Parts: sequence; C-alpha cells; structure tokens
Amino acid sequence: MLQDNKPELLLDVKNLSVDFKTPERVFHAVKNISFNIETGKTMALVGESGSGKSVTALSIMQLLPYPLASHSSDSSIKFNNEELVGKKDNFMRHIRGSQIGMIFQEPMTALNPLHSIERQIGEILRLHQKMSEDEARNRVYELLDMVQLPMMKQRLNAYPHELSGGQRQRVMIAMALANDPELLIADEPTTALDVTVQAEILELLEDLQTKLKMAMLLITHDLSIVEKFADDVCIMKHGEILESGHAKSIFKNPTHDYSKKLLGSIPKGTAKSPKKNSASIIHGTNIKVHFPTKKTFFGKVTDWVKAVDGIDVEIKAGHTVGVVGESGSGKSTLGYALIRLLNGQGKIDYEGNDISTFNRKQMTPLRSDLQIVFQDPFSALSPRMSIADIIGEGLKVHHPDLDTEGRDKRVVKALEDVHLDPTTRHRYPHEFSGGQRQRVAIARAMVLQPKFVVLDEPTSALDVSVQVEIIDLLRELQEKHDLAYLFISHDLRVIRAMAHDLVVMKNGKVVESGKAEEIFKNPKETYTQTLLEAALNLKAKKAA
Repeated sequence: MLQDNKPELLLDVKNLSVDFKTPERVFHAVKNISFNIETGKTMALVGESGSGKSVTALSIMQLLPYPLASHSSDSSIKFNNEELVGKKDNFMRHIRGSQIGMIFQEPMTALNPLHSIERQIGEILRLHQKMSEDEARNRVYELLDMVQLPMMKQRLNAYPHELSGGQRQRVMIAMALANDPELLIADEPTTALDVTVQAEILELLEDLQTKLKMAMLLITHDLSIVEKFADDVCIMKHGEILESGHAKSIFKNPTHDYSKKLLGSIPKGTAKSPKKNSASIIHGTNIKVHFPTKKTFFGKVTDWVKAVDGIDVEIKAGHTVGVVGESGSGKSTLGYALIRLLNGQGKIDYEGNDISTFNRKQMTPLRSDLQIVFQDPFSALSPRMSIADIIGEGLKVHHPDLDTEGRDKRVVKALEDVHLDPTTRHRYPHEFSGGQRQRVAIARAMVLQPKFVVLDEPTSALDVSVQVEIIDLLRELQEKHDLAYLFISHDLRVIRAMAHDLVVMKNGKVVESGKAEEIFKNPKETYTQTLLEAALNLKAKKAA
C-alpha cells in the first residue's frame, strides 16, 4: 500500500530508460532521464514528435507493451515514495485512474465508441470506489458540472461521435478526475482543439488543479501553453532531457542550443508587404454553399446547413488572405468552393472569367492553375505511390506532351523548390517525417505552376520548429512565383506571420474582414476579440 503521509515530492523519476525490441534492433526511446513533480505543481515535458514525451508518461502508468518494452535496472519511478517500475498489473490497477489520472492525446480514439458517456465515466467509479448505479450517476452529475458540461446531464446516453471535440475532451477530463487523483498526466490535451476551446480547457484544468491541489504532468509541443501554465519544464530530444528548470527562467534565458532553437521557432512577426497594384487572381462574390439536412417524403428539402452564407473575398497575385474561425465556421468549405471542388452559388471570377457555372470538363484545364494543399499530408498522399509518382501524377493529366524524362526533370525541380533531396523521390510517404510529407504535398501542388493555392491548415499537424520551416518555405515560393494564397488556419500566430488580409468567419458568415495587421492590433467585433485573446494572450498562471 502507498504511504498515508504524502510527501511534498509526489513523483520522483530517476535514470528512466525505455528500450523497445524490434526484429531488427533495440530502439532506445528514452535515455536515462530524471525529473520530479511536487504536490500542486505543473511540470511540462516539451519536445518535437518522437522525443520520448508520451513514452515517458506511459512508463509512469506502466502502460507500455511489456515485455517488448523494457526499463534499465537502475530505472526508478517513485510515486508517494512507492516504486512503480516492475509493479504487477494488480497493483497498478489501484493506481491508474484512482491516484494517477491520464488525459490521452486524441479523445475520439481514447473513448469507447460503443459505450455511452455515462457508462464510460461510471465504470471508473464502480471499479475503484465500488459505487452503486445511483451513487455513480450522482457522481457523474458532479463531474459534468466540474468540467462545465451541465447540458450533458440530459444526454448521458450520448456516444462520443455525437459530441464536439471540446465536449469529448471535457468528458476525458471528467474520467481522469473521477476519483480525485493526486497526479494528472495530460498528454497533448489541446492539440486538436480550436483556440477558444483550447483556452477554456487549459483554464478549466488550472481551476481544477487549484481546487483539488493536484499535481500535473503536461506533455505538449505548444510552447505558448508551457510559458503560461507550467511551473517547471523539461525539454526533450531523441529520448534525452537536454535542459530543465523553472519555466520562466528557461523561456527568459535558455542555455542549450536546442532550447534556443525550439523557443525561437514560435511563429512570430507579420507578413512582408506585398507588391502594389497586383492583378486580381480570384474574386468570389456572394459565395454560398448550403447542404440539405431535412427532406420531405417526396424529396423536397425543408432545412439546410448554411456552411458558407454570402461571402465576398478577393485574392491578388503575391497576396495572402488568411481565413480564421472555429471548427464548423465554414473556412475549408469556402476554400473548396472558390476552386470549384464544391458546388455553390455566387460569382467566382478567375482572371476576368466567370467560372461559377463551369462544368467538370470546362474546369479541367484550369485545375493546374487552382491548387490545394490539404491539412493532413499522410492522409492526402497515397501510401502505394512513390513520391515521384505522387508529384508527377498531375503532370500526366495537364502536360501529356511531357515524356518520362521531361516529367522526371519537373519532379526533381519541384523537390528542389521545397528543399527536399531529389534522390529520395523513389521512396514512399511512410519513409518521411511529417514535415517532409507536407513539403511533398506542397511540391505536388507547385509542380503544376499554379497561380492560386488554397492552404488548408498546412501546419496544424506539425511541430512548432517544422511549422516555422513550412511558413518560410511558403513565403519563399510566393515571392518567387507571385502566388496568391488563401491560408486557412485556427492558429492565429501562423496567420499573423503569413496573411496580408484577414477574414474572420463564424457559422458560415464573415464577422470581420480587412487588413490583417489592423485587425490584430484593433479588432472591432467581440467575437474577433475573443478569438485573438484566446490565441495570443492566454491567461497567465494564477500562481505566477
């Protein structure tokens, strides 16, 4: 049993190493790291993908795939002075969910799609506290109030797919806090959320931490969150802790070169001034995209979702128009409508020609001029095609006169333009990192020498250091080829670094639009003010 006298030092990790056995070799995922967390404090583990952050968290919970995973003989994880490394499942089951709670990275995959919300939260209470059905339900009500989901009391039978991203994340938090844990491990708790929901979730966690006097291990690659919410920070790379200490000290005066690089990678600044008197490339007037949701027995539509509802937008050569808003605001739908990937209403003027009524055959010759880079490069790239085939596919359609050698030259040039080694073109997408895959997706669009490119959340799935590299690349390509961009994102720091003009959307309509820097400096609408405050001025930690 754990000791009743709780020391101030709640978690003490010493010389932790994690190795994974593969058929080919042993992979050293975590290499001899040490850190500790005091009661009521927040420790942040920061680093890029693959640095060992989540493996460290799963080691604390002893949830790694043992015996494929193993720890060195001197690895130690003490919780309340009790050694956890090597403990059997029977012991750990009393710890997990009861004294150590965990919020997993992606709630949609972490929640059981076949179980209702009440069953998923109640199961933890019945397992650890042996509560009756009535006692568990009353506690579920309390937890829903605690995570600010009182409306869910009438929807206890709802399933995860019926909730929004923010609601699912709050349900995950309720499950993690069900038994008042002493330590909460939050693994990328805001990665997939809109900026306003991010701020709400983080402030909620902070309030709960204060109320429950709970310690927290925060795992993230978002440095703005760490700066505002963490007491201490450990910066990881390739399984090692390169620097650790008080968050304020490290942000103010990092000592390790990698820390300096990581902290310097936060998207900053504003877009460079574009050329004056640039030609209009694409101009949408009163754009509408409505989706039918209800029909009568005879097929007559009685209700619509107005995804885009009467929007005007113009993008000039060498200019970037940023589109921001929460999920469901219509950002991506607007982009798809402008390049006629979705049918809608309104006028779309492309270089003086109205293309709003063009059919598929008429649009085909224009596809090389109107390109798109999708949000998730791994999903957007065919896993069965080599990089050369992926980038060259559009050339076969739009430049059938090119022979194999000519097409290969264009592919090589496109890879050079996005700073990728052309000798890698015969590899497949899974052999590349996330940032490299995004460069391939950009090369696929650029090889056709487009004039207008829709960039749909092109940096959302990337580490912060890779984000900056992609932003610099997109700027470089824009200057080189005088490209017009529609840049869709919920990350306002990225938008501020890229956009010359800004469109703020909510529920399919424009809330505010104009010069980007003017809106960032002096937003006129309340919704814009809320959005900017959530993204750029997260509330500082109360203890600070």
